[in-house]
Amino acid sequence: MAITSRAPAPGGGVLAPPAGPPAGAPEPPGRGTAWAEGVERLREAATTEPGRLRIIGAVLAALVVLFGAVTVWEISDRATAADDVVGHSQPLSADAANIYRSLADADTASSSGFLAGAQEPREVRQRYEKDIANASRLLVSAAANTGAGGESRKEIALLGEELPRYTGLIEQARATNRQGLPLGGAYLRYANERMSTVLLPAAQRLYEAETGRLYTDYDDARSWPFASIGAGLLGIGALAWAQRRNYRRTNRVFNHGLVAATAASIVVLMWLVVGHTVARSGLSEARSDGQESLKVLNDARIASLQARANENLTLVARGAVLAEDKKSDKYDVDYTKNMRELDAGLSAALRLADDDSGEEPVSKAVAGVTQWKQRHASARESDMRGDYDLALVQVVGDKDHKDSSGASFDTVDASLEQAVVHEQREFTQAARGGLGALGGLTTGAAALAVVGAAAALLGIGRRLSEYR
Repeated sequence: MAITSRAPAPGGGVLAPPAGPPAGAPEPPGRGTAWAEGVERLREAATTEPGRLRIIGAVLAALVVLFGAVTVWEISDRATAADDVVGHSQPLSADAANIYRSLADADTASSSGFLAGAQEPREVRQRYEKDIANASRLLVSAAANTGAGGESRKEIALLGEELPRYTGLIEQARATNRQGLPLGGAYLRYANERMSTVLLPAAQRLYEAETGRLYTDYDDARSWPFASIGAGLLGIGALAWAQRRNYRRTNRVFNHGLVAATAASIVVLMWLVVGHTVARSGLSEARSDGQESLKVLNDARIASLQARANENLTLVARGAVLAEDKKSDKYDVDYTKNMRELDAGLSAALRLADDDSGEEPVSKAVAGVTQWKQRHASARESDMRGDYDLALVQVVGDKDHKDSSGASFDTVDASLEQAVVHEQREFTQAARGGLGALGGLTTGAAALAVVGAAAALLGIGRRLSEYR
């Protein structure tokens, strides 16, 4: 038998052991986590109308703020893309096209100067030097504005290496030609070969890369802000539900705070939809009526420059370079190909021209091409008969530069330049209009979201005051 010791109690008695919990009694609940306690308090609060109103007010304010924040984020992103279209990617695409055009024009001017003989005309020499200087300047600008790495940087580096080599070959051709040595023609043909196989393809790849980036910016700027629209509809729907609930419980038609929050949200949503629709319209017009026309016109102008260079080289080579069929003159075959490309480009430019100011210079260029073909055919006929001097005059012209294929080419080139200037102006106006439609939307959305959230809280607070 076990003996249990007991402590003596004061006064001689014995203390009894502490009593334990009754048999079968439940264990006392343990202390819950902070999260569990918060959930429990929220559940308890939701069982009373003031608690429910506080939760509804917090949710409404959060939804309105969310709508404003998403709108600011998405519209800022699209405004940045639209700004890039106007101020960065489109100018870079235009500069790349001008690099190509300047190089092709320099090649044309060098061959024209060579045909003129030892005494190269000053205006031809100045045109060549201006083209080279322009191409060099644009390459420096493109290098400064193009991001590190990528295809564009690679092509710019290649052009920067090859351009001095080309100009060196041209100087050798000029110096040899002044001495009356036939080796000058060989230098010129080799320079033209480097231009056709290295420089111009690199410039074309640069143009395509920058134009591709331009179209990416177009797509980014024009994409619909679905997240903002969805958040706006959700917030307005929640506000409408809260007002209906308030009406059913109080029989009051309007809660001024909730009405103000709804009005602010509707204004932001309408501003968002209308503003972005106008911006999309402006950017679409800039692309269809401006950029697409610019691309077609630039391609046509380059084809005309290459055709003129090949026409000149036909007389420089005098049949020394044969085409793949080993019978035809290579440069005359290339000229025919370039003229077909020019005809196709001008036809497309006429279709895309949307007003008289855009159509008139293109029509003038078409008439110039027709005249150019006729004069070229006469020159080729003279050359094939062996009358080189007459063919030279028909191609280069006399001192007045009249009634020659060169004069026709000048008409075509000037008309295309006028058309390019017109389309560039149309592009800039339309694109800036699209960008302007987004102006103020980010600031306005943020301000109205804050006002809407505050109004929702005040409206709910007015109802809560009735329980105090």
